[in-house]
Amino acid sequence: MNVRTLCLSILFEGEATGYDIRQACVEGDCAYFIEASFGSIYPALAKLETEKLVTSRTEQQTGKPAKKVYTITELGRSAFAEELAEPLGEDVFRSPFLLFARFAHILPRDLVETRSNEFLQRLVDGRNKLQDVASEHGSSAGDTWVINYGRVIMELAERHMRSHMHELITLARAEPSKDAAE
Repeated sequence: MNVRTLCLSILFEGEATGYDIRQACVEGDCAYFIEASFGSIYPALAKLETEKLVTSRTEQQTGKPAKKVYTITELGRSAFAEELAEPLGEDVFRSPFLLFARFAHILPRDLVETRSNEFLQRLVDGRNKLQDVASEHGSSAGDTWVINYGRVIMELAERHMRSHMHELITLARAEPSKDAAE
């Protein structure tokens, strides 16, 4: 999936500004699909508008700069459906924690324990956030399926951390005692 398709997916649900699209990618409904920066969203929106897949209007705001609001066109809806029909790429999973865990053996044990607990808490918070989204959001059947998939993945990761975190902590090096250094 690319930023173009992501923009169309958000606009498929309703009007949005570039800022709204970025927020959906960072902490909203699309945060689990693809990462998109302002530097990629605005050029994608400009191209979509040139291709007549979206339209825009400028709204004046009191005490703020005007904002550009985008709306998907019927041609854009068709293009979005066609893009979804294309073969999917591989899922991408990136985790700074996994890099950290890979090198736990060179880090102090207390740091590994702290970061492991922080990661576990992020998993719990993420799962709870999905639960809140599921209960607050008037979800479609597709939304519900995706939310439940995310919850299961997070539950499995949480279960693995709870069951195996001690192994990671054990890999870490023990801090030499200060008395031994003297």
